[in-house]
Amino acid sequence: MRDELCLAQCSGMSPEASISASFCAAALGVKMLSVDDEIRYVRNGGVAIASQIVGEGEVDLVVVPAYSSNLVYGWMWPRRRAFYERLAHSFRVILFDKRGTGLSDHGGHFAALETRMEDLRAVLDAAGASAPVVLAANEGCGMATLFAATYPERVRALVLFNPVPVDDPSASDPVLEEIADARQRWGTREFSDELLREACPPLYESEEDRRHFLNWLRLSASPEAAYAIIRAFNETDLRDVLPSVRVPTLVMYLPSGETEALEVAARIPSARAIRIPGEGWSGLEVRPGVVEEVERFVAGEELPKVPESVLATLLFTDIVGSTKRAVVLGDRDWRDLLAEHNALVRRELARFRGEERDTAGDGFFATFDGPARAIRAAQAIVASVRPLGLSLRAGVHIGECELHEDKLAGIALTVGARIAAAADAGEVLVSGTVRDLVAGSGLHFDDRGRRELKGVPGSWQLYAAGSDPSDAAPRS
Repeated sequence: MRDELCLAQCSGMSPEASISASFCAAALGVKMLSVDDEIRYVRNGGVAIASQIVGEGEVDLVVVPAYSSNLVYGWMWPRRRAFYERLAHSFRVILFDKRGTGLSDHGGHFAALETRMEDLRAVLDAAGASAPVVLAANEGCGMATLFAATYPERVRALVLFNPVPVDDPSASDPVLEEIADARQRWGTREFSDELLREACPPLYESEEDRRHFLNWLRLSASPEAAYAIIRAFNETDLRDVLPSVRVPTLVMYLPSGETEALEVAARIPSARAIRIPGEGWSGLEVRPGVVEEVERFVAGEELPKVPESVLATLLFTDIVGSTKRAVVLGDRDWRDLLAEHNALVRRELARFRGEERDTAGDGFFATFDGPARAIRAAQAIVASVRPLGLSLRAGVHIGECELHEDKLAGIALTVGARIAAAADAGEVLVSGTVRDLVAGSGLHFDDRGRRELKGVPGSWQLYAAGSDPSDAAPRS
């Protein structure tokens, strides 16, 4: 009975419903979650993220799941349980269900990559993990990579299993059809068998594993959530972010994913790549030798030094026609108007958790942890100053910045400023890198073509953020 009540606590079931679940689990021949394996809920904004800590190793390790997961059912699957327990021999292991999957809240909308990254930070803060090893597989590699690049001081080492740098479905109708098909057939035995046969053939040979995998799909994500996750994964381009990863990195890959994984490893400075034998493209938890490779890699790596560079989202704003307006108003009235403008800009920066870095004349420079929030802040700023009779232009870029006594420097700042200068009045212009990292955010973009930016080599693909500024709201 203790296990049944623990399941109720961990899954949100009533005790009566959990007892029924225990009989179902017994019929499947699986072990119930132990009362010692406590599920904790960590809140990011108003959203609860389910997490769990196992093991007592000196080094923290967080597992970023591929696609979706379920903390309770994960322990019921013998192969996955063995993986968790093997990791816990060497590490203090932090497990969690990503927003919208498993035991975690959905939050009312599919979360963009940066929001899920913030969920991870909240989980680590609650666990007291200052600088863990981050282990991620497949779709989870995107969030893990962005986290390591943005918060290098929070990551001891990064381990990626079968990462894919980019897989844009826009140029491939068959891929789009497959994604739509996943939404229609998610949770059916036919779809589950097809997916498992392709992803991890060794598991497909076992009837027990096929049954567990089918229930894993059903319990880890709803059809709509699965569709959103797969779609966002295929729309996210990590190539411009990878060179900004400055933590020790190991890329593990299966033979079928060699081309993509080696591209990822080549773009991350000093990354090491190891081939793991086996068929298919998934199944981190069931591949022999994975934990041993992680142990060897972590044991051979020194603790990361204080980072000299970070990945940052940059926002630049500028008042259009400010000189003419100042001449018409006169010095005193212009100063008063500018003070109102500054107050409104700072209000929106605070609302969207931006950090003001500099203000010169009528322009602002601010940074954000992620691009979607920066775009929404820019849209809100543009809208907020209209009643003052002011028209703003804004530019958003994401790139690697050098750190000098807590100040940012580097070519990324020049690019961001030039993008803002290229925007029309009332327009929020973004780089292609920004557009590639906000899949699932609800933002849409209008293509502005390739532009040459003054003082910056090459040409840059730019987009105008097209969402209605009145809809802008901070999203946790």
